Amino acid sequence: MMTPYQSGIIAEASSDALFITLNINRSEISALKRALVAAPALIEGLQVQFPAAELHAAIGLSSLVWDELDNNRPQHLATFPHIAGKDIEFTPTDVDLVLHIRSSRHDATYQLVNILFRAFGNSVSLVEEVSCFKYLDNRDLTGFVDGTENPAGEQRKSVALVGNEDPSFENGSYLNLMRFVHDLEKWEKEDLKTQEDTYGRTKHTNEEYPSAEKSVHAHTKRTSLKDENGNSMEILRHSMPFASLTEKGLMFASYSKTPVIFNLMLESMVKGDENGNTDHLMKYTRATTGQAFFVPSNKWLVSLS
Repeated sequence: MMTPYQSGIIAEASSDALFITLNINRSEISALKRALVAAPALIEGLQVQFPAAELHAAIGLSSLVWDELDNNRPQHLATFPHIAGKDIEFTPTDVDLVLHIRSSRHDATYQLVNILFRAFGNSVSLVEEVSCFKYLDNRDLTGFVDGTENPAGEQRKSVALVGNEDPSFENGSYLNLMRFVHDLEKWEKEDLKTQEDTYGRTKHTNEEYPSAEKSVHAHTKRTSLKDENGNSMEILRHSMPFASLTEKGLMFASYSKTPVIFNLMLESMVKGDENGNTDHLMKYTRATTGQAFFVPSNKWLVSLS
């Protein structure tokens, strides 16, 4: 049965994923709308065909194309932020559309991407296609477990889905996507203690350092933010590694009911705390893309008819 939200937002971690970014042919907006209207049924049809594959999808639209489709905009929809610090810079590379397809079977992932891409036809042009995979027990290629702090169970919905604070876009989600390319040769020259201090957690047992023992430059220190009431500010991560013989890295994907939390995390990583202490994990990786999207509800997609 079709969920109110796109299932790729909330579903548990997958072992296979494709991230497809696209630009829109502005003369084919009517064809684009028809494809978006058809997408929920196409996705559901293939989920029925592959019942054990845990097949899920999320289709997101950027602020660059949104006004071509709807006169009403999600409250926080904006382009990816340009954030520059002393040693680190994140630059926006916004595109119009993203397909985030994932499952436990690469053949099912491929089939769904292929069906959706064919449905869009001449209304889109391909920007980038990145194939991702589960590495060991959900580890990044640096060897550390990724997504440890993700919300669980029903909390995933409260973190990732827009609620009645923006009723026209309820059950949608803000997706931020970044492609990080790692310098693993440099990373693997570091001793274990340096690596663990850089993350703020142990490598093999995945135990987070006590707060008092964390470096101010630790990745977990820079990305663990609290609100004015002392509550953790959370996002739902669906990041996965990608690799070829020549390039290795991480597709960082985060879903949230608001992009504000993600933007604050970036500021903390790049510009640092009040003393300028930045995220030292960025010494070993660089962001080659930065993109922001809104993933609307299935109801919104169908309403385009």
